[in-house]
Amino acid sequence: MIAANYTSFRTNLKNYCDRATDDHETVIVTRKNDKNVVVISLEDYNQIMKAIRNHEYLTMIDTSIAQLEAGQGHVHELIEADDE
Repeated sequence: MIAANYTSFRTNLKNYCDRATDDHETVIVTRKNDKNVVVISLEDYNQIMKAIRNHEYLTMIDTSIAQLEAGQGHVHELIEADDE
């Protein structure tokens, strides 16, 4: 993880972007009034978002299993599709 102030980041933007993409470094850009930002590669961002979606999906499955085990499931008849 790299921390850089705004002026240094602006002056060395290409270098920081290259480190984020090539070395998978997280760059924290410090700014006044705690309005800091984080720069990461698109690849790393996509991995984080995928992990979040997976976590949400697994949580939903765990909740559904707990509901079934608590007797809160419902039985439905299957609907047959017409072969038209």
